[in-house]
Amino acid sequence: MESTSDKATYTAPTQADIDEAIKKYGRDIYNDFDLDDPAFNEKHFEIIDDLVEKCPVAHSKVGDGYYIVAQNSLVKEVGQNWRTFSAASGYMPNRPEGVPFLYPEESDPPLHTAWRQSLNPFMGPGVVNDYEDQIRADANTLIDRFIDNGKCEFVSEFAAVLPGWAFFKNVLGVPVEDLDKLVDGVEQGTFSPDLEERGAKFGFVFEYLGEYLKKRSEEPPRGDMVDMIAAGVEYEDGTMSPWEDRVSVLVDMTFGGIATTTYVMASAINWLAENPKARQLLIDDPETYVPRAIEEFARVFAPVVALGRTCTKDVEIGGRMLSEGDFILMMYAGASRDPAVVEDPKTIDISRESVLHSAFGVGIHRCIGSNLARLELRATFEEWLKRVPEWRVVEEPVYMTGQLRSIRSLNLAW
Repeated sequence: MESTSDKATYTAPTQADIDEAIKKYGRDIYNDFDLDDPAFNEKHFEIIDDLVEKCPVAHSKVGDGYYIVAQNSLVKEVGQNWRTFSAASGYMPNRPEGVPFLYPEESDPPLHTAWRQSLNPFMGPGVVNDYEDQIRADANTLIDRFIDNGKCEFVSEFAAVLPGWAFFKNVLGVPVEDLDKLVDGVEQGTFSPDLEERGAKFGFVFEYLGEYLKKRSEEPPRGDMVDMIAAGVEYEDGTMSPWEDRVSVLVDMTFGGIATTTYVMASAINWLAENPKARQLLIDDPETYVPRAIEEFARVFAPVVALGRTCTKDVEIGGRMLSEGDFILMMYAGASRDPAVVEDPKTIDISRESVLHSAFGVGIHRCIGSNLARLELRATFEEWLKRVPEWRVVEEPVYMTGQLRSIRSLNLAW
C-alpha cells in the first residue's frame, strides 16, 4: 500500500452535510455523485464548492463506480503521479464499449513522452503567435456577419466557430466547411446521454480524421503538425507507431482544439454583460487587464470539469484507501476554486495579478493547446470590445455538463 497524501485521516462529510446535499441537489453528492446528473449542470458551482469544502474524496455508485477529488492539493497528487494514477486505461468513468483511446492524453510514458516531445514544438508560443493576425481577422469576419442586426446567438455565430477556424486553418488544414459536423461529433461523443450514440459519434470523428490523415500522408509534405503525426514516432522498443495510434493522436488534438475554449469565451461574454466596470477596465487598459481576465475566466469557467485515472496499486489519498483498479476523477474545476490556493475563489476578479488555476490540467498531461486557447480568448475580448462595447443578455444561457462543460446558447443584443 502506498500513501501519496500528507493527510493521514479521511474526514467524511457529516450527516448534516449529507442531509443538506440531498435537500439541495436531490442526492448525496459525497457518496453517490454523478457527473451526468442534471443537478450537476443546473447547480454546477454550488456542488463543486461543496465538494471542495466538505469532502476530500467523494464516491460515485454509477456503473462500476468511481472516486472524485476536487481539492487542489489532491488533484495535483493524482495528476503528477502517473505511475500510481495511470492515464493508460482512459479518462472516462464507465467508458462505453468500443470507444478508441485518445493518444497521448490516454497514455503514460514512454508512449506519452514520445508523442508529446514531437507535438510540443508545433504548439509552442513562437509558432502560435504567428496565427494572431489570422485569428483576429476571423473574429472580425464573424462579427461583420451580425453586428448590423443588433443581436446574435453568440455560441453558434461566434464562440463555437472561432476556435474551430483557428485550429482548422492554422494547425489542421481541414476545410472549415466540415467544422459543423466535426463539432457535432465531438459534442455528442462527449455529452450524449445515449452511450451507444457517444460511441457512434466518436467513431465518426475517428473515421473522418483517419481518412484526412491518409490523404495528407499521400500528398507533398507541408512541414506542419499533421505531417509529423502522419509520419509517426518511434516507440521505446524501436518500432514505429502503428497507423491507428497516429489517427488517435490527430483525433485527440482535434478534440482539444474545438471542444473547450468555446465555454470560457461565451461564459466570459455572458459575465461581462452584467459587469460594466470590468468591461471598461478591459477597454481602457487591455494590455494590463486582458491577460489577467483570461486567466481568471479560465479559472472560474473551467471547460474540462474532470478527467480520470486508474489506480495501479492500492493507495491512500486524502486519508481514504483506494484499491488497485479503482477509477478516480481529478476535478480541475474544483482545484481552481479551492480557497487553499485562491483568495475568495467564488468571486470573479479580473484584476487579480496572479491567478492559480488548473483549467489546463496538471502534470505531464497538461493541455498542449493552452497557448492557442489564450490567443483565441485575447483576440475575442479585444476585437469584440472594439466593435461591441456594450451588450445585454436577452435570455438565460443553456448549459450541458459532464466531464466537459459546454454552453449551448447565449442570446445577446446591443
